[in-house]
Amino acid sequence: MLPPSSAPPPSDSQLLLELRAGEAKAFEAFVRRFCNPFFYVAKRILRNEEDTRDAVQEAFLLAFRALPQFDGRSQLSTWVHRIVLNVALKKYRTQQRHPEQSIESLLPHFVEDEHHEVGPQFFQSSVEAWVSREEQRAIIHEKINQLPESYRTVILLRDIEGLNTEETAELLEISTMLVKTRLHRARQALRTLLEPLFRKEQS
Repeated sequence: MLPPSSAPPPSDSQLLLELRAGEAKAFEAFVRRFCNPFFYVAKRILRNEEDTRDAVQEAFLLAFRALPQFDGRSQLSTWVHRIVLNVALKKYRTQQRHPEQSIESLLPHFVEDEHHEVGPQFFQSSVEAWVSREEQRAIIHEKINQLPESYRTVILLRDIEGLNTEETAELLEISTMLVKTRLHRARQALRTLLEPLFRKEQS
């Protein structure tokens, strides 16, 4: 990660022009602008400092090489964000060697009449409200990291990184229907993990 610069940052369009012109200062400005935020993007996927640094470095090199193909229809930051996520996910998939745990114990249970075995709890605060509070974000990410990996990555991409269903499906190389199913189950499981904290907040 890099310390902040005192110089005013160029606009995305100006930065892109300078990058394509091969100006050395543009390279530094590019890295300075995107290194720190995208380091944390990759780390949410990989959860390891060394792997994260490798992924960000690889993503930046890929971005520079692909600049001639960037058509400018999206923001530069959006384009780089997608590259970082893609590299981090590919690196993550190569590391997975153990069976995934089941999510069933974190999902609502039903009795024969299809009602919840334990009635759903209603809270004054929602998960979304918690995410919006700075001091609660670390708790949210801690609980997300307790989810089985295929569900963790879906909820990270959709609810934390802000990708839509189609973009998430493309990155994960699964169908949009599977993304929707996993996201629904992941949100249910996350709420189960957060329920004791909601209760404590209101006690």
